[in-house]
Amino acid sequence: MEVLEGVKMNRSQTLTSFLNWAQHKLIQAEIASPRLDAEVLMAESLNISRTELMTYPGRVLSRIEAENFRSRIERRVLREPVSHITGVQEFWSLEFSVNEKVLTPRPETEILVEQCLKALAKNSSPVKILDLGTGSGVLAIILAKEISQSQITAIEKSSLEVARKNAMRHAVADRIRFVSSDLMKTDWKGPYHLILSNPPYIESENLSKCMPEVRQYEPVHALDGGRDGLDFYRFIIPRALEQLEEGGLLAFEIGHTQATALVSLMEGCLGYQDIQVVQDYSGYDRVVLARKRTVNG
Repeated sequence: MEVLEGVKMNRSQTLTSFLNWAQHKLIQAEIASPRLDAEVLMAESLNISRTELMTYPGRVLSRIEAENFRSRIERRVLREPVSHITGVQEFWSLEFSVNEKVLTPRPETEILVEQCLKALAKNSSPVKILDLGTGSGVLAIILAKEISQSQITAIEKSSLEVARKNAMRHAVADRIRFVSSDLMKTDWKGPYHLILSNPPYIESENLSKCMPEVRQYEPVHALDGGRDGLDFYRFIIPRALEQLEEGGLLAFEIGHTQATALVSLMEGCLGYQDIQVVQDYSGYDRVVLARKRTVNG
């Protein structure tokens, strides 16, 4: 009779027994959310919802189901992100495909989406948007879904396979033009009402200090912002002035210590007005916004 660290593989072993075992293993591995991760991985391995886990706590796992679950927990113990194990990440209450080639979207990035939608709420004509470094495509896709009269260009240097798959999944592929190119070397083809980006912003020397889920599994090109983390902002801020229409919005996600530097860079261009810093729900600086100065501004 097979044993999984104290959980016997027999007909008396229930879904709850395996969840308790997994939670214990993840606590030992210093996982931040052991019970949640165990439930998500159990639901994924059984192809059911987390609600169903609660509904049928006495369900007995078959040998194959138990082995599938164990393999997922072993991967999580090695600090592989849950999103990489399941292949999906929830964002904006939608599911997006992710893998090791793209940055897994974080909850705090929803602040960037909220601010962009708020700023564009009064635009009635077709809205032209540029998403720089689209990655998995989540920002472009959500804006396309939320703004029916939007025309979006999304630029990404690495693979666009995941972004295109997500656009098809959410039925907005016809309104997003994906461009496979280095944002620093391609023609942005403006003007735009909105230019937004969640660029790499971690200082190069701090990459080794990131949590294992990030350091070992996320793509470096989506993390490394150069010596002080500001390389992409320095390039984008002046160039965006050339590609925004008058009154057009530039919106960034930032590292929580970078707001002062970003505001200074924007003020130094002399072409921006209404510069604003927005905090996330934890109270950290997370988004910087600015509008291109109008003739009478």
